[in-house]
Amino acid sequence: MNKSALLKTILSAVVFAVLLGCGSEEKPAAKSANPGGLTDWQMTNGVGPLTSDVQTGPGVEDELAAKGSELFETKCSACHKLDERYVGPPLRDVTERRAPAYIMNMILDPEGMVKKHPEARKLLSQYMTFMTNQNVSEEQARALLEYLRKENIK
Repeated sequence: MNKSALLKTILSAVVFAVLLGCGSEEKPAAKSANPGGLTDWQMTNGVGPLTSDVQTGPGVEDELAAKGSELFETKCSACHKLDERYVGPPLRDVTERRAPAYIMNMILDPEGMVKKHPEARKLLSQYMTFMTNQNVSEEQARALLEYLRKENIK
């Protein structure tokens, strides 16, 4: 095809595209301020089984934190350390960086979080390992959260 024919073809395609767009009543969809169409609450608290804030008191519940310590040792310590990068990120100050519901949603549904939440996807790209779903209950996830809160104070 010579240059003249190529230019005519391109010009025809552009004109056709412009004509298709003219008179259209549809407006472009508004882009969500949050990636993936997540709500502000979901951006802060994650996506998963928890859909409302997790209430924590000003102090740590020692009995619950002790249960969380045992769970951390059996379910989490193969991949996480408190103060150093291991298979997963260090967790000492996670309660300063993430909301309680975010932490619990990550524990309860790591697959859903990685699929839907941009911060969880960033962690996957940084650590190159999926967090294993440990099949813990909501009560156990709350105990793990309390353990992490206690460790953050140290």
